[in-house]
Order: sequence, then C-alpha cells, then structure tokens
Amino acid sequence: MGGLVHTIQFVFGIVGNAATLFLFLVPTFTFKRIIENKSTEQFSGIPYVMTFLNCLLSAWYGLPFITSNNILIATINGAGAVIELIYVLIFFLYAPNKQKGKILAMLILVILAFAAAAVISVLAFHGKNRQLFCGTAATIFSIVMYASPMSIIRLVIKTKSVEYMPFFLSFAVVISCSCWFTYAMLGMDPFVGISTGVGLALGIVQLILYFIYCDKKILKKKTTATDESQQNMGNGYINNVKCYNDEKQSNFHEQV
Repeated sequence: MGGLVHTIQFVFGIVGNAATLFLFLVPTFTFKRIIENKSTEQFSGIPYVMTFLNCLLSAWYGLPFITSNNILIATINGAGAVIELIYVLIFFLYAPNKQKGKILAMLILVILAFAAAAVISVLAFHGKNRQLFCGTAATIFSIVMYASPMSIIRLVIKTKSVEYMPFFLSFAVVISCSCWFTYAMLGMDPFVGISTGVGLALGIVQLILYFIYCDKKILKKKTTATDESQQNMGNGYINNVKCYNDEKQSNFHEQV
C-alpha cells in the first residue's frame, strides 16, 4: 500500500512539475509586451521578486540534506529561480526610475534573506529541527508569494478591468497548487500542503474576479468598436453628400 501511495505521489509531483513550469513561463507574454512597449505600464514587479525568493527557499527545502524524497520540489524550484530572476531583471530595465529603486532594494533584501536562512539552517540546526526551520521559512514566503498579487486584485476591483491580471497566470496557479497540494497530502508534508492550499484558494479568487469582469472588458471593446463604426459611417455619409453637392454645382456651371 505504501508503495502505491508513493507512486501516486510521484505522479502528482511530475504533473506538478509540468504545471509549475507552465506557471513560470506564462509571464513571458507579459514581458514580451513590456519589451515591445519599453514600459512596465501598470504591471507590478513585486510578485516576481517574491516568487524568486520562494523558489530559492523551496529549492533549498527540497534538497536531500534538508528533507528526503522531495527532489522534485528542488529541481522545479531551482529552474523557477533562474526564470524569475530573468523576469526581475527585465522588469528593472524597463521600470520607471521610482520603481527601479524599489525593485532593486527588494531584490537585495531577498538575496540576503535567503543567504541568511541557508547559513543558519546549516550551522544552527540538524535533523528534524533543520527541516522544521527550512519548511517554516519556505511556507511563510510561499504564502507571501501567493498573496503578492493582492495589489493586482485591488486594481481589478477598482478599475473593473482584468487587463493587468492575465487569465492563464491565474489558471496556472490553480492547476499547479492543486497538484502540489495533493502531493503534500499523500506525502504527509504540512509545509508544502499549507502554502499550496493558500495559493489554491487565492488562485480561485483571481479566476472568480476574472469571470466577473472579463465580460465588461469585452463589452467595453464592443461599444468602442460600435462607436467607431458609427462615426466612420457618419463621416462617409457626410463625404457622399459633399461629393454630390460638388457634382451638382459643377453641372450647373457647365450648363450656364
């Protein structure tokens, strides 16, 4: 029975790796837009900095000398840390000067926080205590990471627009957290379970908000398109009348 549970857990871990990799790659569309426009617009860089810290701590937690049988967590979060760092650097490059200082300060604090946690875990803790310390740190910052889009959620509610909350990012959060929550329950890992449970709940909230406000966004686009169409029709009608009057006057002069 134990072997079957471990196999099922491993399968959910593999699916979780694929879903999480997709989650890490979803923002490439956002950063393509940032690079093309040479502006970060109203996008927030905080989620990417916090995700970078979470990936570092989670990868550290998954290493064999911290916990056993969690190598899948270490590999995907190690890859995620590299990807998120690239996002942060791109955001820093195109952000306004005011935001650049904020992002740089946060990035430095994140690196220092991880370095301190890693050194303390190795020198001050051993065995179960080391696992408890690293697991607690990873859980806290995972929750912070999942809660970081709250600023975007407030923007969505305020503007009644989902333009700056990409659907696929929220969808990927739900899929990824669902897989890792199941993985944690099967492996009896409370640290992974708590953080991904919170992430799953917040991801569902984002999807609900998306479906509430996405119709208004589409309706607004349709209204704008209709107005432009009516305006073009009106301009065309005026031009036709003008041409007709000009032609009529020309014929009158020819007859005279």
